[in-house]
Amino acid sequence: MRSEPEDFRVEELPAFEPSGEGEHLLLEVEKRGMNTAFVARHLAQWAGVPEHAVGYAGLKDRHALTRQRFSVHLPKRVAPELSGLELDGMQVLSSTWHARKLPRGALAGNRFVLTLREVEGDRSALQARVERILATGLPNFFGEQRFGRGGGNIEAARAMFAGRRVRRDQRSILLSAARSAVFNAVLARRVLEGDWATGGEGEVWMLDGSRSVFGPEPLDEELRARAASLDIHPTGPLWGRGELRSEDAVRALEEAVAAGFSDLLEGLEAAGLKQERRALRIRVPSIRLEWLTGRVLRLGFDLPPGAYATGVLHELGDVRGAASGAGGEAREGDGQRHDRGDGRS
Repeated sequence: MRSEPEDFRVEELPAFEPSGEGEHLLLEVEKRGMNTAFVARHLAQWAGVPEHAVGYAGLKDRHALTRQRFSVHLPKRVAPELSGLELDGMQVLSSTWHARKLPRGALAGNRFVLTLREVEGDRSALQARVERILATGLPNFFGEQRFGRGGGNIEAARAMFAGRRVRRDQRSILLSAARSAVFNAVLARRVLEGDWATGGEGEVWMLDGSRSVFGPEPLDEELRARAASLDIHPTGPLWGRGELRSEDAVRALEEAVAAGFSDLLEGLEAAGLKQERRALRIRVPSIRLEWLTGRVLRLGFDLPPGAYATGVLHELGDVRGAASGAGGEAREGDGQRHDRGDGRS
């Protein structure tokens, strides 16, 4: 993967239509080889506004060709010439006015077109894995990007909780990494237990396509059928203050796994975060396969907000980042192999 940025294409799927009026200039930007924060800083400098006046719905990969929206707050001002925004590797595709700043999470999902090179293996086995993802969903691990280079964000979070001062923007990143590490560990255990998709006693459920949760309630045939049809998904904890919502066997498992992260739990609670839930599974409505040559495969699929494309890749096979070399396998989540009981991980 990622032999060149064009091999990893990401396009935001918008959650709303622009209002056409207001004080926020809404820009659709295509960028190559640069991260979201860099573009946001560039927009702020171009407009002569502080960085907090720039909004974006989500972070996008640096080593990719991506399209995403940004908003720039320009109260009672005429927007500078867009020609002043052009950078090598960045262009503005469209601009319009909108009434509000673009908040985090304000997208319907992301569309991915990925090109894999030097592909080896049985095509029929690959197709079988695609069909299984479509039928049963995908484990919703946080991707390796969440944990920083070499997973260093976790140790940095521990240092922050121990008293090291960090910038406000870095603090948010480290809190998210700590939460994600606990969630991934719980999901990994649920995968090993075999009930990450079907649910267990004391389960808290999330409705597909929303963040609405319900339960726990007795695990009956109706809930099992809804889970099998991917209408609802089991959830895991995003740690913070308060009691776990789960009960019975599910709560016992979550508490047992979380006990191994006591320093992170204490830090998250002291930071004032509250207990939340995240789906253990995501539904992938379709996966498009196109063989460009005998060893070059193009994949296309859409994912909901917060889901990682590398999660799809690692369910299909062992994937290596081109820049990493033979020893640099790009592994999803917490770097562990999560055996699903059928030889896949």
